[in-house]
Amino acid sequence: MNKELHNISYTNGLHEVADNVFAYLQPDGGWGWSNAGLIASEWSSLLVDTLFDLKLTQNMLDSMSSVTSAHPINVLVNTHANGDHCYGNSLIGGDNGAQIITTNAAAAEMEAIPPSALEALMQIDLGEVTNSYIQDAFGSFEFCDVELPPPDRTFSGELQLDVGGRTVELIEVGPAHTSGDLLVYLPDAATVFCGDILFINGTPIIWDGPVSNWIDACDRILGLEAEIIIPGHGPLTDTAGVTAVRDYLTFVDKECRERHASGQTATEVIAEIDLGSFKEWSEWERIAVNVHSIFRGIEEDETIQDPIELFRKMADLKNSGG
Repeated sequence: MNKELHNISYTNGLHEVADNVFAYLQPDGGWGWSNAGLIASEWSSLLVDTLFDLKLTQNMLDSMSSVTSAHPINVLVNTHANGDHCYGNSLIGGDNGAQIITTNAAAAEMEAIPPSALEALMQIDLGEVTNSYIQDAFGSFEFCDVELPPPDRTFSGELQLDVGGRTVELIEVGPAHTSGDLLVYLPDAATVFCGDILFINGTPIIWDGPVSNWIDACDRILGLEAEIIIPGHGPLTDTAGVTAVRDYLTFVDKECRERHASGQTATEVIAEIDLGSFKEWSEWERIAVNVHSIFRGIEEDETIQDPIELFRKMADLKNSGG
């Protein structure tokens, strides 16, 4: 039986959301404070994502031990390649035995952007405003001991798993937030883990795109008619939360296309766009990344965005107050 959403508080730790289905939540859901999940069967478990560093991941695993002692984790699914969803993988996969599964695209991104890249970003002198922004975002986490074992199994499209007699469906919806996003859907519990396709009460960030794929991914979630929807960041949600994310993406896409057609540059759009109530969401300054991503799509620009410049743009925008 699924739990009522209003009975599940947004507090740090493990929450049972349906029979032998758990969400691990990390308020406030901002940079790096991601959610994960656990699906237990009669004799084994599947873990959805790890956390941003080894200490946080170990704390999460300890909180799950009352379940996993009888239902050991033998599969780990990463919803995408961002570190706050996979940097604890070595505690589960690799020499620790669980099979790591993700999309082909996410696996390639994990290899291309290792944990050392983020550790290096923390050490670069980018000026007071950007350094302060990056420290506020990532200074609570420890990356120095993170090693990322490669996935054992990858796929494109969809993949169905049998977890101790429970059917789990993996549905690739990227590239959207990143190059290889996926959903984890558990039909027998009407529950879906969405990774960073959903930020609830926080602003989505389009690292990859196209935005149309992300909008389609929201529609795919709605089409599942799930009763329990677990975002990558923020509290548990329902269809209203999915629709809010979809509305944000649709609004920004429309603004960008109309303004691009009128001859405005991305920099001008970022300075002038009125986010309305969306500015009440945390990390609203991610609009700087989102506008650039959508403009690149419109202009069919396939050059890789410089992450340092993107963080600089977000830092400057937040510092100016928009």
